[in-house]
Amino acid sequence: MKPVRLPWLAGALVAASVALVALGSGVGSQGWLAPWQALAQAWHDPVVAQIVWEIRLPRTLGAWAAGALLGLAGAVAQGLFRNPLADPYLLGSASGAALGVALMLALSGAAAGLWGGAGVSVYASHWLVRLGLTGAAFVGAVLAVLLTLALARGVQHTLRLLLAGVVVGVVLGALGALVLQFAPEALLAMQSFMLGSTAYVGWSACVLMLGVGAFCLLLSWVLARALDGLALGEATALSLGLPLGPLRMALVGAMALATGTAVAQTGLIAFVGLAAPHLVRATTLCSHRGLMPLASLMGGVLLCAADLVARGAVAPQELPVGVLTAVLGGGYLLLRMHRRGPMGELI
Repeated sequence: MKPVRLPWLAGALVAASVALVALGSGVGSQGWLAPWQALAQAWHDPVVAQIVWEIRLPRTLGAWAAGALLGLAGAVAQGLFRNPLADPYLLGSASGAALGVALMLALSGAAAGLWGGAGVSVYASHWLVRLGLTGAAFVGAVLAVLLTLALARGVQHTLRLLLAGVVVGVVLGALGALVLQFAPEALLAMQSFMLGSTAYVGWSACVLMLGVGAFCLLLSWVLARALDGLALGEATALSLGLPLGPLRMALVGAMALATGTAVAQTGLIAFVGLAAPHLVRATTLCSHRGLMPLASLMGGVLLCAADLVARGAVAPQELPVGVLTAVLGGGYLLLRMHRRGPMGELI
């Protein structure tokens, strides 16, 4: 297949993002039936307008922002570790976030339905607990990455950092399961968090994710030359005069911040960060400086589209968006593996 030119791909992804956000603003409990009619009614009916502008639009835009964060983090992870199977959760951030949420649920004794279960009946209590879970997930993800860095003794050795991330992920995952063993009333809420949900993303969360995404994208774009050098090998990167230690630390920080912010708002959503960079590489040829924004756009499109399918496929019920991304993303990677041979030739 002839590679698509980078500007054309960027334009197509921006157009798809705008279309998906507009479409998502009209998809509600009736599924995909006449979404444009709902948007037209919003100009005349104040009730419909409130539903569109205060619930559907921030949720759809939040899904796009979370996907963009994960896509960017995945591109950084794959370049940093020089591994096509690297994903944003590689440094233990997912297990850390899950442990933080499990501890908050166990300590609060409430919010058993915050992520899609029986729910909190009082609006103020609902958002108070929501804020607590969001903060716990973010703090857990960041502390897990810091623990990984401490065990790896910094970022000088990529293999040690990778192994430390695997160990931290396993240990924190086991601790999270142990917490739930003593707090079974939190299992329903925890299960929904593990499957991912965009149902409670509001305007404040959108602004936060878009702001963090812009900062992380700018930082990663500036440091993209380091990833290009690492792609040629550490010896070559050092011969080019790149200070690998500080550059790696900055890239790990950007990846951790992007991942922690997305996980804190939407829960654990699989395969978006892994598949988005692969889709970009399969479509166009570019350096990491071009890959970063394209992977971010691709991640936003993937998660936004998955959220629309999750909302409309079995309306008025919803499917967990993390299940859809896992099935579709895993299916895509298996298809590429089948077409191109061993995993080493995946990219």
